[in-house]
Amino acid sequence: MRLYLSPSTLLVVSLAVAPIAAQTYTTCNPLTSGSCPANPALGRAVTIDFTAGASDSFTPQGNPTYDSNGASFTVAKSGDSPQLTSKWYIMFGHVEFQLKAAPGVGVVSSAVLQSDALDEIDFEWLGGDSSQVQSNYFGKGQTTTYNRGASHPDPNNQADFHTYTIDWTADQIAWQIDGKTVRTLSPDAAQGQYPQTPMMVKVGAWSGGDSSNSPGTISWATNGAGGTTDYASGPYSMTVKSIAVTDYSTGTQYSYSGTSGTWQSIQSEGGKINSSGSKAVGPVEAGSSSSSTSEAAPLPFSGTHKAAEVTPDRNTYPWVATTLATSTTAPTTYPNLPSGYKVGANGKIYHSAAPKLSTSTSLPQDSSGALPADGDLETVAAYDQRGFPTTIVQAKGATKQYNDQGFLITASPPLAARSSPTTAVAQAVDGGTMDGAEVNKEVTETSAAVSRSDMTQLLFVAACGLAALTGTLAL
Repeated sequence: MRLYLSPSTLLVVSLAVAPIAAQTYTTCNPLTSGSCPANPALGRAVTIDFTAGASDSFTPQGNPTYDSNGASFTVAKSGDSPQLTSKWYIMFGHVEFQLKAAPGVGVVSSAVLQSDALDEIDFEWLGGDSSQVQSNYFGKGQTTTYNRGASHPDPNNQADFHTYTIDWTADQIAWQIDGKTVRTLSPDAAQGQYPQTPMMVKVGAWSGGDSSNSPGTISWATNGAGGTTDYASGPYSMTVKSIAVTDYSTGTQYSYSGTSGTWQSIQSEGGKINSSGSKAVGPVEAGSSSSSTSEAAPLPFSGTHKAAEVTPDRNTYPWVATTLATSTTAPTTYPNLPSGYKVGANGKIYHSAAPKLSTSTSLPQDSSGALPADGDLETVAAYDQRGFPTTIVQAKGATKQYNDQGFLITASPPLAARSSPTTAVAQAVDGGTMDGAEVNKEVTETSAAVSRSDMTQLLFVAACGLAALTGTLAL
């Protein structure tokens, strides 16, 4: 859920970004740049009550509004992407979001912890489903697997305020809904991608179902319902009543020592990095555990990773991977199939009149009883077995046919028109004094002799060229 932009290109990209703006970004990744500034630390506990209005602890983007219910993040048209980003970071901590999600198929509400090193922990709500919430995490922007996202029962999340909690320590991440633990994650279970660098807090809403997004993004945001966001039925608003944050570490700023990205490499100015938490976290309760883990869950947008079998949308958050599945069932038809063609059992197209190709390695028999004169042959365009254009010589007027790979084939030309067999071989065949095995042997030996002759000529030409080059260099 992040977009990485270097400081030198931030302004240019912000002016050229696609209609749906990215929800999060980092202007400097300390794991790839040695000149990133230190992160200002919260270093304490705060509660921000948005029913009292805007807070100077957050930087707005878009146009969040405030009333007695709290901060509203409204998506009314294509391009709307309001959000708030904290001006400080926490290094391990406890964050409680009191909110209700936005309705509207394709509209996404987000509550996120995100670091400059592209670590991330989040909650996501899809507007087309008011009964579930998704949890997710990412480490250093890596997406070597696509099964981090999980869904949890969360009824009436658009009509009522609920409290969503992320408790984050060096030993465990816990996701909670209304005080009940619905998911936990240990570093061992994270397979080397455990989030452990200083995080800022972000909340906001955006339209993942906008028609300008990639099909993968739209499919995820609409929960597979099809279609796109219907702005005419909006506007759609996410409302955040309050955010309570406890930074488990202390100090005035957090900085990276080296590029390992481990929590042990983080240094605190004027304080201490505390790897454990002060909040009690219970076990995952029965009935509140994640109901599913889905490969269609949101993925981060960072441009720092590549996967061979996914199609990314690099203009918007999230980068939703669309896996290129391989079908194991051969199709039985294709749209607009020309007359005279049909689909074989292997799914390949061939002409209905095409004969089955023989798998024999012996020399095929002539399709004509007599050797045609040169004037009775013609050259026609065809395709070789790799699908490249080529030409073949055939008897004039031969009927065009197609093999089971869709390539043009014709009746075989007689021996005289093939790989230049000896006159003796041609006469022997015509006279019936040589069988197929003898023909194969003679043609093979003749071809080998021709190949040796060609190779001798090639080596001679190469030797002459080398001698000429040597003489030139000597001069």
